[in-house]
Amino acid sequence: MIRIMLCATTLLFAAVPSAMAHDASRGEKVTMVYDQPLPNVPGKSMKGVLVEYAPGGTSPAHTHASSAFIYATVLEGAITSQVNGGPVTVYRAGESFSEFPGDHHAVSENASKTERARLLAVFVVDTKETNLTVYEK
Repeated sequence: MIRIMLCATTLLFAAVPSAMAHDASRGEKVTMVYDQPLPNVPGKSMKGVLVEYAPGGTSPAHTHASSAFIYATVLEGAITSQVNGGPVTVYRAGESFSEFPGDHHAVSENASKTERARLLAVFVVDTKETNLTVYEK
């Protein structure tokens, strides 16, 4: 199943133009790669977001849209993550995790200081949501 998703992801990146790109000074790049209303779930959409980390890159602590359920798969490298005060966990290429509506993502960063890392976050979210991530100041 994961191999199929990774192959589909590769094709998706080649076929879908970026609808949104964000570069942060902390070594992260966030790009919307997919946005499709769900035909069998009125008012909901599936949105794919590619998060790329430079070596040592990090994201500020954040939450997501209150309607968002997220399934994330590490595509390359390793990601260190901590959600809702739980354990700090390292996910490696091919591994996945979920975030539920209202979760607080305190740690999200590249586990390596020398290699890049990438993950695909797939959101199921209210279609009207335009701001998927709210960073803490």
